[in-house]
Amino acid sequence: MPDAAEKSSVLFCLNRHVAALYRKYRPQSFAEVVGQEAVVRTLSNAIGTDAVRQAYLFAGPRGTGKTSMARILAKCLNCAQGPTTAPDGTCHACRAITAGTSLDVIEMDAASQRGIDDIREIRDRVVLQPVEGRYKVYILDEAHQLTDAAWNALLKLIEEPPPHLVFVFCTTDLSKVLPTVRSRCQTFVFQRPNLQHLVKVLRQIADAEEIDAPDQALALVARSGRGAYRDAVSMLDQLASATANQVTVQAVLELLGTVEEEALFRLCDLVIDRDTAGALTYVEELSERGHDLGRLVIDLIEHLRQLMLAQHLGDVPEYAATSAEARERLQAQASRLGEATVLRLVDLLGVAVDDMRQGGDPRLPLELALVKVTRPASDLSRESIAFRLERLEQGQVSSEPAPVSDIETGPEEPSPAPEPEPERVPVPVGAPALELSQLQEAWARTVLTAVEERGGIPTASLLREAHPADLSGDTLTLEFPPTAQFHLDLARDPKNSGLLADALYDVTGRRLDLVFALGEAREGSAAVEDEPAGEERILELLKETFDAQERES
Repeated sequence: MPDAAEKSSVLFCLNRHVAALYRKYRPQSFAEVVGQEAVVRTLSNAIGTDAVRQAYLFAGPRGTGKTSMARILAKCLNCAQGPTTAPDGTCHACRAITAGTSLDVIEMDAASQRGIDDIREIRDRVVLQPVEGRYKVYILDEAHQLTDAAWNALLKLIEEPPPHLVFVFCTTDLSKVLPTVRSRCQTFVFQRPNLQHLVKVLRQIADAEEIDAPDQALALVARSGRGAYRDAVSMLDQLASATANQVTVQAVLELLGTVEEEALFRLCDLVIDRDTAGALTYVEELSERGHDLGRLVIDLIEHLRQLMLAQHLGDVPEYAATSAEARERLQAQASRLGEATVLRLVDLLGVAVDDMRQGGDPRLPLELALVKVTRPASDLSRESIAFRLERLEQGQVSSEPAPVSDIETGPEEPSPAPEPEPERVPVPVGAPALELSQLQEAWARTVLTAVEERGGIPTASLLREAHPADLSGDTLTLEFPPTAQFHLDLARDPKNSGLLADALYDVTGRRLDLVFALGEAREGSAAVEDEPAGEERILELLKETFDAQERES
């Protein structure tokens, strides 16, 4: 049986409250703040020149240090050595503010204390002098959630406060703060930290907590933090608990579901090589290893963004990479992966992101994106055609081998001069092959849509009666039903046939000759054919096709 001393020790261990790392390592002075140099410089100058304002508005994404900066400002103003830009942290005022027990620094959560009654309570209290410091500081978190009535009740107090009162409003949505309030505050926009700043902070905490973590593992944690100090430090805290302070790259991949940088480089290399099978196999491999494909899509979009920046800026920005080696690899890959391919793949992955927001599985959209970008000829959408033409202009598509029948196998023989043919628009070298089945599949979805976008809505309406029946070289035969002679005659009109030819060129990249024909009656159809269109039907079609109006004689 354990004695009383052992029982007391066990109870002490169970009841001891261990602060989370993000709370334990909050910056306590301006010197400890990382990544917000502009804010620190401005506030330090204001304190040093005795130009502290009555209201400040700190805006920025979550976890970027807004509340911590507000507490540091309160320390600077109320420190026993102050006002000072370097509070000692040991006086009673500094220790009380750090512990959250200071009577002169009141923190409120505007998400729950957002009404006019809560503001009236503030107005009743602000007339009281500070208990021990020089200023009474009110810090309102999530200030954008205050009601309009509450803001209006604060306006006069913000504009003409007692000399000992300072407001600090913290918000993640600056647009929801009333313009009249913003005009009365000094506004500071907190920036997301870059990856290098996050890795620096994580390394400091890991060394202080004796957490064994290689730089590569910390880089993965930093990337998962998505620009929030608190999120990144919380992830490190979780990993340290799960691995007994032995954080490895594999542990990060397993516990956070993140994707290692090498996987993103490899996927893009497979796209460069146009290795469809390899890309699909690698996605399957990542899935079997337990990777979150939703996270893969998001990380791949971010990787492509860095490649795009490298292509258009000429170099990879320092904030976009975790190390000098990663910057060099990004620069090398950006020079190999075409700009059109990067933009096309980002657009396709956006579909996967939309599916995820609606609760869908990102796997199929991801696989479709990889197939479409590595085998663009399999996709006849207008976006794909534009992508293929842009690649042709950039010389990224090699010309296809000539047919065997066109290869000369014998000595050259003089041939009679060919008869002159009508001038045709040449097909670009390397233009993708066109098959009848592709046109049939894309007819209603893509071709007729292109006709409508060219202003030919009536033309598209009559062409819905037809379908591609034959494709011989660059001659396309469109077949109408046996009873659609009227539609066929209208389709032959140069205006309508020209619209169709231009739309086909937009979709396929080829100038096709058009032949219109009537199809044969199908077997098993009614013995008595439909009667020819009557006068009323002909008038209706004329009105629909040519936007005609009937005039009374």
